[in-house]
Amino acid sequence: MLAFGASQVDATGNRHPQMKIVHVETGRHFYGGAQQVIWLIQGLEARGIDNLLVCTRHSAIETVAADAGIPVTSLPCAGELDLAFVWRLRRVLNREAPDLVHCHSRRGADFLGGQAAAMVGLPAIVSRRVDNTEPALMSALRYRRFARIIAISENIAEVLREAGVSDDRLVVIRSAVDPRQMHQEPDRDFLEREFAIDTDAFAIAIVAQLIPRKGHRYLLEALASLKGRYSGLHLEIFGNGVLEDSLRRLTAALGLHDMVHFAGYRDDLDDYLSSFDLLVHPAIREGLGVAMLKASAAGVPVIAFDVAGAREIVEHEQTGLLVPSEDSESLAAAIARLIDDTGLRRRLGANGRVRMQKDFSIDNMVDQYVKTYQAVLNAGK
Repeated sequence: MLAFGASQVDATGNRHPQMKIVHVETGRHFYGGAQQVIWLIQGLEARGIDNLLVCTRHSAIETVAADAGIPVTSLPCAGELDLAFVWRLRRVLNREAPDLVHCHSRRGADFLGGQAAAMVGLPAIVSRRVDNTEPALMSALRYRRFARIIAISENIAEVLREAGVSDDRLVVIRSAVDPRQMHQEPDRDFLEREFAIDTDAFAIAIVAQLIPRKGHRYLLEALASLKGRYSGLHLEIFGNGVLEDSLRRLTAALGLHDMVHFAGYRDDLDDYLSSFDLLVHPAIREGLGVAMLKASAAGVPVIAFDVAGAREIVEHEQTGLLVPSEDSESLAAAIARLIDDTGLRRRLGANGRVRMQKDFSIDNMVDQYVKTYQAVLNAGK
């Protein structure tokens, strides 16, 4: 094991205690949480900290991490009930001898990852990215092996408090976004070639899994009320999920088939998100939506339902608009307002980009994690 307390100097001249972290991410898809893991590891490496990513075999993050030059070990993991994963991970931890284990997802990584770390005698922390409620007993079992539980928003922190997690183990570290990765020069010609969006259309994007809590139906209902007033509307739906068939049927029933397109999951969205006029995020529950972070970083205004997770990202009338949850009429009115007011749209987009650079930077997120690692490792001294 690396001797914690020794120090080394990173590329920026800052001195950090030498340490090695094993990250455990068992999600199969490269959604927002997996992107955060990659950014965190890259930021830690820039600070001279060694990392190993343990992920599910044949998962999307395995490919992304390998392409980025991040050390990876892949293991089979069938989910929370795959108890054999504890023994597989234990062998890796014994071999690698890290200073700390950082678990990143709920699909086995949290409870099972915590068990494996405890069996090897290693301190562990876990990042909680969802706002699902759970009984206090379940929460106690899930998190009892972790020295710190990281909530990616105040909303999730409150959910954890209600489930019995004490404040002395709870830390809020918000997800981050890289504005440099979001291409800023709009390319409407690309949207026309790729998605058949007319260059003079008002192009709206929604980026979310096609699941009930993301609220797609409210946006479709809002568009149905606007289609007679605005002839150039276009909605591009990015994401996959169990509701795709029912949402396609609803689109047809509302007569929106000529203005709504289902694009599926795209891993190149960062390249052209800035070309859209607006991002709408009508989630009725949200931990901390990465899509909203990315849109703001790309200079695109955001309309969202006024729920806790969105409220931490969107500043009403400053970087976007918040409307009452599950209210299609208010959503339609907000969309119409931004269609009609080009100046407001530009101001909200510009303000959003500034806020992302100031309050949601990757450097800030990484620094907070380093402080948390240090606090955990120094606690026993």
